[in-house]
Amino acid sequence: MASSFSASWLRGDPRALEFLPDHFRHRAARAEAVSAAASRTVAPALHAALVARQSRLAPSPSRERNLELLARPGTTVVVTGQQVGLFLGPLFTIYKAASAIVAARALAEETGRPCVPVFWLQTEDHDLPEIDHTFIPSAAGALLRVALDVPDAAQSRTPVAHRRLGASVTGALATLRAELGGQSHADEHLALLERAYHPEAAMADAFAEVLSTLFADEGLVFLDPRDPRLAPLSAPLHRRAIEEATAIASGLAERGGALGAAGFSEQVHIRPGSPLGFFSPDGLEGARYRLDPASTPGTWSLVGHPEGASVTTPQLLSWLEREPLRFTTSALLRPLLQDTWLPTAAYVGGPGEIAYFAQLAPLYAHLGLPMPLVVPRARFRVIDDRVRRLLDRLGLAPEDAAAPRDALLARIAARDTGQDFEPPEAIEARLVSAFASELARLGERTASFEPGFARALSRTDKTVRGGISRLVARYGRAIAQRDQVTLERVDRLRAYLSPDGAPQERIHGLPYYACRFGSQAFTRRVLDACVPFLGDLKDLKP
Repeated sequence: MASSFSASWLRGDPRALEFLPDHFRHRAARAEAVSAAASRTVAPALHAALVARQSRLAPSPSRERNLELLARPGTTVVVTGQQVGLFLGPLFTIYKAASAIVAARALAEETGRPCVPVFWLQTEDHDLPEIDHTFIPSAAGALLRVALDVPDAAQSRTPVAHRRLGASVTGALATLRAELGGQSHADEHLALLERAYHPEAAMADAFAEVLSTLFADEGLVFLDPRDPRLAPLSAPLHRRAIEEATAIASGLAERGGALGAAGFSEQVHIRPGSPLGFFSPDGLEGARYRLDPASTPGTWSLVGHPEGASVTTPQLLSWLEREPLRFTTSALLRPLLQDTWLPTAAYVGGPGEIAYFAQLAPLYAHLGLPMPLVVPRARFRVIDDRVRRLLDRLGLAPEDAAAPRDALLARIAARDTGQDFEPPEAIEARLVSAFASELARLGERTASFEPGFARALSRTDKTVRGGISRLVARYGRAIAQRDQVTLERVDRLRAYLSPDGAPQERIHGLPYYACRFGSQAFTRRVLDACVPFLGDLKDLKP
């Protein structure tokens, strides 16, 4: 089984560091990355597009100052980004933005060079089911899914930049108000969401409006790659991705093989000879398709096209010259577009993005671009008063919530009664082992004079193993259900800290916490708790 690249990298595993050095940990390497970024400048056309994009957001003197800095030679940036999820999507969206802000501030103080935090709105993706919802813990501790009603979500191939929220967002907001309206700061946060998230609004605009309001004092700058003013600036990279697809894919495939040999998996599968981008044959807001080499040289198949359509290289390049907005990046090409446009000193990412960068060294080398520092975003587990009470009553630590439910209940039962409640899986293993040993001895005694006895032994073995498994399962249920109050408390604790067995930050959305503690208060607490250049899990106690 392949190891997690990001976990190995964060531990300083030499195998992982061969693919992605941990330069973010070292002052000299940070200074070198900032110096390299400072030698590049923001193109006037890009700067004009950024200024125009920020003008649609709530006023922010800090953002205005950062825009002025971006026009000056020597200014660098720290970039992060995320898909534009409903009501900001999972909590880690906030943690990414805060991490980029704190990292930019730290690099500026450390090197004396201006450094601006930039948030890349990932609007080119078409995976609507990933972003059309958010989750909040209900008062009872259950997980409540709040979602848009989009009938064609699973089939859509249209970039989310062109998605309007639609009428169902009104119902989603009503659900939030019904569930959270009684919280201390609900009116303030829900009013912000209601201003931004209305049926006519684009998903990206609503997302940017809320996130920019939360980080207005920090001057977070927003970049939308689907901005029509930016499309001509992306054309040179898309041209190279098409014309040099074979060489690029070959280098990335070789890199993938090396990752596999070291015990890691490719985060993104490389399609032999395919460009690292998508093409929309039916127009700027049409469905987008990957390109695969067809049997005829110079021809590309549109992967997944319902009519099995294809296009030639001259046709692609002609469209690229006339309507570059028909072309969108993949997960591996996006960082290269980012660093072609911006003087990037560092990129702040989560585990998946760290694994992307482990694949990308050959592509950066092929295009002659320096790879930025890769900085792990801050990771938090929010421990509020409800969670603290549950932890105290159960006598548990926050990290215990990630344990399997039955094992956690058995542990609590053993502690509270003084009895040794052995884990069910240990009992099953011991019983099966003892029975198998006796069965083997019986088989040895009869093998010489009763050959057919082996079949009887096999049938008995299967029957007894099944009986043991059922008995042990009943034992496990009995332990788990012996104390209904404890059972309910454990379930509530897990829903708060480890919903569906996943880290809280990957499931819960912001509304629950903002309504309880205040949008700005919660955001300030996250900013204060961010430690630059470290991605270790921390407990956040509002």
